[in-house]
Amino acid sequence: MAFPASGAPPAPLPVVGHQFCAPYVVPLTVTKKSLGISDGDFVITDANGAVVLKVKGSIFSIRNRRVLLDASGQPLVSMQEKVFSMHHRWEEFRGDSTSASDLLFTVKKSSMIQLMKTEMDVFLAGNTAQQVCDFKIKGSYFDRSCAFYLGNSATIVAQMNRKMTVSSVLLDKDTFAVTVFPHVDYVFIATLVVILDEVHRDKNN
Repeated sequence: MAFPASGAPPAPLPVVGHQFCAPYVVPLTVTKKSLGISDGDFVITDANGAVVLKVKGSIFSIRNRRVLLDASGQPLVSMQEKVFSMHHRWEEFRGDSTSASDLLFTVKKSSMIQLMKTEMDVFLAGNTAQQVCDFKIKGSYFDRSCAFYLGNSATIVAQMNRKMTVSSVLLDKDTFAVTVFPHVDYVFIATLVVILDEVHRDKNN
């Protein structure tokens, strides 16, 4: 399917599910907890402050496994780092699965050496050759500013920026303002934000 060089995709882009592709802009706030035993967990809220998604992780997991839940606590997707990967490769599966048959997509660094820039490639499960990415993330995670593109095109499907709040300053929390464009799977974008943070955290450990 051909897409325009700029502007929103003309048709829904479901990755996790069609039900997560709204015909309007979806603003999300992604807050990372950084205190206590729940270190590394995330809460995703909508424009009204209501919790729509949550991320829970296994603190002692070798693969840095995370599970993204809906507001009621039902698992939507799980993500884990591929062991012995040179490009910080992550895999995402449907539900709480780790089966290859439930693989949704993989994410990896576009190049091994990235100083102040961030560039990552996203390959959907059906793209087994992985010669051309289906989505790309570009920007600077150090500045907490990244854009999500449709493949190697100029079509932006979502944007992420730092969001300064009283709680983020006082409680030492990372808070991101994420704008998901119309017809784009917002659960998919939320998981990419979490993976970006995990890759950045690993880089600094």
